[in-house]
Amino acid sequence: MYNRLKTTKAVFTRETRASRTALSSLVSAVIGQSVSILTITANEPPVESVRDRQIRFDINCRTVDGEQVNVEMTLNPKQFEPVRLEFHAAKLFSAQDIRGGGKAYSDLKRTYQISILGTNAFRDGDFFHGFEYHDPVRGVSLGGRSRIFTLELSKLEEVAKKSAEEMSNPELWAVFLRYLNEPGMREKINVIISREEGIAMAAEVLQSISRDEAERLRLMSEEKNQLDLQSEFVYARREGLQEGRLEGRREGKQEGRREERKELLDFIAKGYSLEDIKNEFASR
Repeated sequence: MYNRLKTTKAVFTRETRASRTALSSLVSAVIGQSVSILTITANEPPVESVRDRQIRFDINCRTVDGEQVNVEMTLNPKQFEPVRLEFHAAKLFSAQDIRGGGKAYSDLKRTYQISILGTNAFRDGDFFHGFEYHDPVRGVSLGGRSRIFTLELSKLEEVAKKSAEEMSNPELWAVFLRYLNEPGMREKINVIISREEGIAMAAEVLQSISRDEAERLRLMSEEKNQLDLQSEFVYARREGLQEGRLEGRREGKQEGRREERKELLDFIAKGYSLEDIKNEFASR
């Protein structure tokens, strides 16, 4: 699942028409209206959190109309995921700057927080949710300029049993993301790819990633062999130098001991007392 996360991120963040079309199609399917992504910023999680706590990545996007979209994929959402989504959706909306002359609240653009979740965050059986601020008793909305959408990939068992023709756009994307690498779903995935242009673009990018991955592995192998040879050479040279230094120290110590014995015999021959000889060597 971790590798699927990294691969999915690569699909949507490449500087290619196919990648941009795929991301625009995914966002359009989720929010229920056609949008065209203009800019993309891929954010990395802190290194220490990637495997040890919860794996997630997010992509900040801006549509040609100036609307802000944050697409996030999380492997293991925690129990606080719903309130976390509300917090970050609020930050995304309030980050818009309307200060200064000629601007008003009505100039605020819509913002969308989209979270694709690897496991369940909500207790109901639906995999797809869309939230906005509203009065739940009277059904009055504040305008829907700040929206939160979630897709829980762990709840797709029944959806996956449908034919591709029966699936909604969010369902097509969710099944594609969830079952892409499962051999038993290959035929259905191929049908889904043929039905949706954006998903077809995503599959096209995936194929290029696979080719790039093969090339990367080949280069890694060449680099490994080069580093192995280099390391063997450096190791042998260092071993030789180390052996030479050790031999030099051994010879130096032996020579020193011979000199000390000669001096000792000279002192004795000159009539020095044992106490005088000890003091002489101790003073050095």
